[in-house]
Amino acid sequence: MRAVVKFVKWLLGLVVLAVVALFAWLYLAPPELIRVGSGYSAKIVCSNVFIAGRDPNEVLAVDVQAPGHPLLKLMKVSVDRERGLVSAGLFGVLGKSVAVARDGLGCASVPNGDTGRARQTSVHVEPLAVTAQDALWPEGERVDASQNPQVSKIIDDAAMAGTGMRALVVVKNGHIVAERYGDGFTAKTPLLGWSMTKTVNAAIVGTLVKGGKMALDSKDLFAPWKADGRAAISLADMMAMSSGLEFNEDYGDVADVTRMLYLEPDMAGFGEAQPLTGEVGKAFSYSSGTAVMLSRLWQDAVGDKAKALAWPRTALFEPLGMHSAVLETDEQGTFVGSSYLYATAHDWARFGQFLLQGGVWNGAQILPAGFVDWMREPAPASKVYGKGQVWIEGPGDEENPGAGAAAGLPKDTYWMEGHDGQTMAVVPSEQLVVVRLGLTPAKLGYRPQIMVAALVKALH
Repeated sequence: MRAVVKFVKWLLGLVVLAVVALFAWLYLAPPELIRVGSGYSAKIVCSNVFIAGRDPNEVLAVDVQAPGHPLLKLMKVSVDRERGLVSAGLFGVLGKSVAVARDGLGCASVPNGDTGRARQTSVHVEPLAVTAQDALWPEGERVDASQNPQVSKIIDDAAMAGTGMRALVVVKNGHIVAERYGDGFTAKTPLLGWSMTKTVNAAIVGTLVKGGKMALDSKDLFAPWKADGRAAISLADMMAMSSGLEFNEDYGDVADVTRMLYLEPDMAGFGEAQPLTGEVGKAFSYSSGTAVMLSRLWQDAVGDKAKALAWPRTALFEPLGMHSAVLETDEQGTFVGSSYLYATAHDWARFGQFLLQGGVWNGAQILPAGFVDWMREPAPASKVYGKGQVWIEGPGDEENPGAGAAAGLPKDTYWMEGHDGQTMAVVPSEQLVVVRLGLTPAKLGYRPQIMVAALVKALH
């Protein structure tokens, strides 16, 4: 009997030792998947708390854990509102990551933990002379909604609007004619556009092209590229996602895109270091790394760091009246032009109307004449993507050229698209912009094309 007791004690001791060893390993050298998960949790909670004013526990449960990797359900977050810090980790302690809020620039992931240095990147935002709220959109925020019963029926249809819809705005002939918001969200809630940000970033490039500080045919874009085949990559190649650079855009695990967003303090540097794997200008490869490198290029073109950090607001957001817009940077101060723009649905719609008007706002030509038309021309290496960070086909039709027209959409329809169901359809021939924001994972198969086609018919 004593031998059995002794063996049981030895076995329990071994189990305890194994558990302690596992805990120590996860604490001292956490696997990258855990660090990506904690980095994602900290960043999303930080931005939604300090930009959108949302409850951190709700954001963690609804935005992070519900639609994501099962590992995320074990993440716990801690919010320090006074210091503008959010930390997250497995069970709150393992593989910890931190995100920090900065003046005027939202939140940044801080993979190396140097929050002091990350705080040095900030921009002083002067209070804007906000147009009277009772003025009609786009000059103000007041909306005289359409009394068209067909339009109301369409946007009130849960299947049309899609599971997880948070904001839906319909603009016809320069006026908002209908809008709807999900529970807990309003016209004043800044919402993340994910990869819709890429199109806004492309427009920022356009402001520098107009000013003569950037040229679409320029090459030798980064110093290390001059020594190899990457020297042949042009700015236009990068805008069209045909640089030929290696970049894995798979969000399901630790891939280039998740590594860049949550493990790398210098995102542009990470993208810049990728090797060529395809023929420059001939191989289409959708890449968030490319978009962040575009940010680095246009910031360098502006020159002065402080001026560059203020450029999105002074060159684009302020002229368009996008007062809620916050474009975030990485730890090093490079704008994450691939992913991180927060704005109200009204402000996203302003940007869509701006594209519809060919880059003109209140009579001012903010983008070069013809630039928006160029943006939506088919990229040489793709039949579904445009030359300037826009989609010619809607969500789910990326491998099916012409599917939009087959669904009943006008042939000139083009799209901004983002992760988890963020879309904007621009239909020049119908003077129509439809913004749809939400939390709708791709696995649900939601296609906004059906709703947009119905709206085109109802408003024709």
